[in-house]
Amino acid sequence: MSASLVVFDLDGTLIDTAHDLVASLNHTIGLEGLEPVGYGDLTYLVGHGGQVMIKRAFALRGRDISEEELQRMLAAFVEHYSGAMPGVSVPYPGLLDAMDRLADAGHRLAVCTNKLEGLARRLLDGLALTPRFAAITGGDTFAVRKPHAEHLLGTVRLAEADPKRTVMIGDSLNDMLVARNAGVPSIGVPFGYSDVPVADLEPSHVITHFNELTPDLVERLIAR
Repeated sequence: MSASLVVFDLDGTLIDTAHDLVASLNHTIGLEGLEPVGYGDLTYLVGHGGQVMIKRAFALRGRDISEEELQRMLAAFVEHYSGAMPGVSVPYPGLLDAMDRLADAGHRLAVCTNKLEGLARRLLDGLALTPRFAAITGGDTFAVRKPHAEHLLGTVRLAEADPKRTVMIGDSLNDMLVARNAGVPSIGVPFGYSDVPVADLEPSHVITHFNELTPDLVERLIAR
């Protein structure tokens, strides 16, 4: 039997990054004279990328933004965010122990995020997590991104694993949809950045803490 692959989303699943992202967003929109946005205003958009967060911030302040302005602001956002990594971003409680349990049982681990791959790798490098993963893919790794099935399936291939022995873990609709589209069971976590309860997104299973992420749970979900 081949080893299973556990694929994690990044922001809101592996790492609590919202405070750093919102800080970089407020730096960026401040360059245009906009008032800062609050943590609660944007948190649910964290998994959708910097462009969406910038658009939302401008909309909250009643300002239009052109495509040219958006690209300029995105570049400023990425520069500020990447320069401060890892900032105050930290793994969620219990994550490291859970990854140790899975690795000790022979399971492979991977990351599939819509964050730019370079930013994802820089963050994971800064937290000394990169060596744990057989593959790390971002929103620009392939021609498509979550929720397109090929983002997850391409990650599985890079990890030299089998989609039939893969589980996807995430906090958002994109994570549940990419798992469904790829025919892979999913685990939802409720501590991330979804604007609706993760159970409403119909994951195969919900864990409330990484203490619940065990090799036995992974094998049960795959066996279904």
